Amino acid sequence: MIDFNNVTAYQQQTRVLDGFSLHIGEGEKVAILGPNGAGKSTLLKLISRELYPVDREGSSLSLFGLENVTIWDLRSRIGFVSQDLQEDYTPFTQALEVVISGFFGAIGSHGHLQPTPEQVAKAREMLAIVEMDGFAERMFQRLSTGQKRRLLLARALIHEPRALILDEPANGLDMGASLQMLTLLRRFCGPEHAMIITTHHLDEIIPEIERVVLIAEGKVVADGPKAEVLTSEHLSALYQAPLKVTEQEGWYRCWHA
Repeated sequence: MIDFNNVTAYQQQTRVLDGFSLHIGEGEKVAILGPNGAGKSTLLKLISRELYPVDREGSSLSLFGLENVTIWDLRSRIGFVSQDLQEDYTPFTQALEVVISGFFGAIGSHGHLQPTPEQVAKAREMLAIVEMDGFAERMFQRLSTGQKRRLLLARALIHEPRALILDEPANGLDMGASLQMLTLLRRFCGPEHAMIITTHHLDEIIPEIERVVLIAEGKVVADGPKAEVLTSEHLSALYQAPLKVTEQEGWYRCWHA
């Protein structure tokens, strides 16, 4: 599904990824963990085609087997949820219009984008799935942070994508909203669906995640089954602090040792 080979990428004048390689197959559930500045957001921007890698010999990036993939190719294959999208969203857009805008890859409602009755019905169905069916006419700015995040999840799922990619899905949410969001994500984890979560919080790594990739300074420093990667030793090295990791029923916790 995602194939990075020796990729180098810049954000403005800063080289963020340097010789970066990562391969994620269809249906895989993967968490990408790393400190701030490690390159997680840059990685997602490469996948979403907001950013392009340096063109050099021996370097390649393909998505779903396509090297020249566009955002239009990705729209029906990958659903994205990010805090950046939440912050950029038009505040006076109604909740139902937020979900409908996913059909057009738009942010907010626009007069020239006229949904079909079938699209409106599908958007209402997605609102119900994320437990927001009573908020269809509510303005985006009047929703809580947790409600906004669930609304963007509905928008991301509107095309029934093969993969869902989330950037710190529970960041900024209170305990109740965080648990609600993570419970909804677990419903998407069927064998036919891939999921990629980027985070630096272990409690965002739902039990269905099978593989964890640790990145630091634009490089992969560990990659493998969750139980083998989420160890006190690995995370202490990643965050340059003495950390203790424990697991209970598929959930991981971490604190200062």
